[in-house]
Amino acid sequence: MIPNTLTIAGVDPSGGAGILADIKTMSALGAYGTAVVAALTAQNTRTVAAISPIPPEFVVAQIDTLFADVRIDAVKIGMLGQKLVTRAVADRLAHWKPAHLVLDPVMVAKSGDHLLERAAVNEMRDSLLPLATMLTPNLPEAGVLLGSSAVETVREMRRVAEKLRRLLDDRGERWIFLKGGHLPGNDTIDILHDGDRMIELPGRRIETANTHGTGCTLSAALAALLPQVNDAPEAARRAKAYLVAAIARSGELSVGTGHGPVQHFHAWWPAPANKL
Repeated sequence: MIPNTLTIAGVDPSGGAGILADIKTMSALGAYGTAVVAALTAQNTRTVAAISPIPPEFVVAQIDTLFADVRIDAVKIGMLGQKLVTRAVADRLAHWKPAHLVLDPVMVAKSGDHLLERAAVNEMRDSLLPLATMLTPNLPEAGVLLGSSAVETVREMRRVAEKLRRLLDDRGERWIFLKGGHLPGNDTIDILHDGDRMIELPGRRIETANTHGTGCTLSAALAALLPQVNDAPEAARRAKAYLVAAIARSGELSVGTGHGPVQHFHAWWPAPANKL
């Protein structure tokens, strides 16, 4: 059965991040993507020029109307922007109880622009984190969630993963996917931890400016794969492999002059003979 997946996130008009990137990823990985718009942005590959919030009651209406009709097998949460929207999303997902809930704690864009109100960080920690079945922070985001500075070694990452795991509910299987892309050097080691197993996912840095939306893409890939694989470590390995290939093939695209998008359809589109 083809899984139905849902992204609750913001809209990036350039298509490299947010809902548009999530739908591309889910489609590429064999899932049917649906979406609830939680925020609007005026954004390109260089900057976030403006953010327009969505009224919390309308976010609730989108979620409830969708779940009332469509079987949702996995949910990915990205940019929510505001405290009240974060609270509303947590309330409705606590009601609908999706089997898989991947939480990407989006706080800052690649351009450096802030995407989450400071007041919303505590709301996310208190109401959304306990619901997540997989949390996917990068190292700076992990530092914000824990109220500590970002770490710079794999040994420190393991301790951070343990601390983050304590923030999640203990009912059922819960995972931390701590992303090591901000580590110094050429290694990009990620840590997967469920409170018992501590699994390292090795990787090597790819020299490219096309890293816009990598966090969105990874979390959407996890949401697409978890219902199909039903094994979190294997889904994580496949999601990372998909993202690495998407980054490696990103040079085939010519989108913007800043941090360009990854090539979500690298497995489907032939490499162009010549760039436009």
